[in-house]
Amino acid sequence: MRSIAILLVAALGLAACGAPGGGGTKQYKISSGSTSKIQFRILDSVNVLRQAAGAAPVELSAQLNAAAATHSRDMALQNRPWHFGSDGSSPLDRVARVGYSGTLAGENISETYETEIETLGAWMEQDDTRNVILDPNAQDMGFAWFQENNGKIWWTLVMGSRLGNVQLADVQG
Repeated sequence: MRSIAILLVAALGLAACGAPGGGGTKQYKISSGSTSKIQFRILDSVNVLRQAAGAAPVELSAQLNAAAATHSRDMALQNRPWHFGSDGSSPLDRVARVGYSGTLAGENISETYETEIETLGAWMEQDDTRNVILDPNAQDMGFAWFQENNGKIWWTLVMGSRLGNVQLADVQG
């Protein structure tokens, strides 16, 4: 079942890439109007992976999307991928700031030129980041990015749980 899920994510990634223009190396450029399309593509992919692992599906959370977007932009300003904001904030702080009433389950980050599906695939190859995505306590997901003019993309995925007694499961990069 896991192999099927990985193949599905790979197929979605190929579909997301499109045809390169002019035959050279293409740069993945995200248009300003594609936010919801990308977020729902990741949500669908994450839920396929979660289903294959026996975990319940997650839903997009506007609050967690906001926390992810804030952190993606901040990582770009700091020019380093890490879990702490330029103001010293942690993932817990950012989730609280946006008014999310649940508990942080985990955060994945990436600095890359790759698509969202390629980034999800890379996260699934690492135990720590895969555990964030497949956390059985997670019920909500936030996903956002910031793309620099040179094409570099700073991705952030945040998982949360509406259960009040769940503790911080994992914060990984």
